[in-house]
Amino acid sequence: MKEELVKFLSEHVTENRNELFDKVLKDRTRYLTVVLEDIYQSHNASAVLRSCDCFGIQDVHIIENRNKYNINKDVALGSSKWLSLSKYNTEENNTRTALRKLKADGYRIVATTPHTNDIELYDFDVSAGKTAVVFGTELTGISDVVKEEADEFLRIPMYGFTESFNISVSAALVLQHLAHEIRNKNVSWELPIEDGLEIKRQWLNTTIKSAELIEREFYNKKNK
Repeated sequence: MKEELVKFLSEHVTENRNELFDKVLKDRTRYLTVVLEDIYQSHNASAVLRSCDCFGIQDVHIIENRNKYNINKDVALGSSKWLSLSKYNTEENNTRTALRKLKADGYRIVATTPHTNDIELYDFDVSAGKTAVVFGTELTGISDVVKEEADEFLRIPMYGFTESFNISVSAALVLQHLAHEIRNKNVSWELPIEDGLEIKRQWLNTTIKSAELIEREFYNKKNK
């Protein structure tokens, strides 16, 4: 049924747009995911989303404890509408809830921070399992809760006086390397067929005017 619906919706976009969706979808992954904890500068938040889209990362998990996650449209350039965003903002501290959900979904929690037991980015083993990379707030980095829940700590090698990169730069560096690695290792990083169909359905709905009416038309035809 889902495949038939996607095919029906695809008839309402141009052939070029449909081919572009299929091309991009082939490079999408849920093997890697990104977790953003309490990011408060909209240009950083938006730049990370843009990097996720560019490197084929489909899911972004957004933790809002003190700070609301705002998107700067001039920086994001529409990338957010092609991603699956999950927000955690209903509790006093949403970090543990988010990370434990990801663990239950089979992800290892990898925190980005200078740490005594950290692993350098280029030594990180992507083949060890699905990975959720956590980036902390601009001022203080990851919280103590992230440090408690993390399975591993990841560090970008640096050779200057400055102690850390801007969060958007850190995310771009980490994602570029890991996205390259999963495609060059013996890793099943591709989307399951059912996930791909659902994501394409969402993209089509984002693109097509009156998409809800068209879906209703499809189901009415199927139920006759």
